[in-house]
Amino acid sequence: MFTSVLEKTKEIGIMKAIGTKNRDILLIFLMNAGLIGLVGGMGGIILGMFGSGFISSMAGTGGGGPMGFLRGATVTPELIIYSLSAAILIGMVAGVIPAYRASRLKPVDALRYE
Repeated sequence: MFTSVLEKTKEIGIMKAIGTKNRDILLIFLMNAGLIGLVGGMGGIILGMFGSGFISSMAGTGGGGPMGFLRGATVTPELIIYSLSAAILIGMVAGVIPAYRASRLKPVDALRYE
C-alpha cells in the first residue's frame, strides 16, 4: 500500500486540489486494500482446497477419479466466509497507515512530487 500511495501521489494532489475531502481519499485507499485482501483470500482458499485435497489423497483418504482428490477436503461455506472476512480485515488494517498518510498530503507537495 505504501507503493500504491507513492505511485498515486500526483493523482492524490489533483484530487485534493479540486476539493476531495481527506475522508474520501482515506476510503479510496482502504477499499483498495480491502480488495487486495479479498483477491489474496480467494487465492488462498483455492490453493488451500487443492493442497488439502492433495495431501488427503496422498494419505489414502481421498476419492478416486481425475478430480477425486478434492473429495478429502472439507470446506464449508461458513469457513469460506470467515476466511474471506479475515483476509479483507487484515488487508484493511495493513492499509490504514498508508491511507491515512495519503489523506493528509498537502495538494502543493503532492503535485510537486515526481
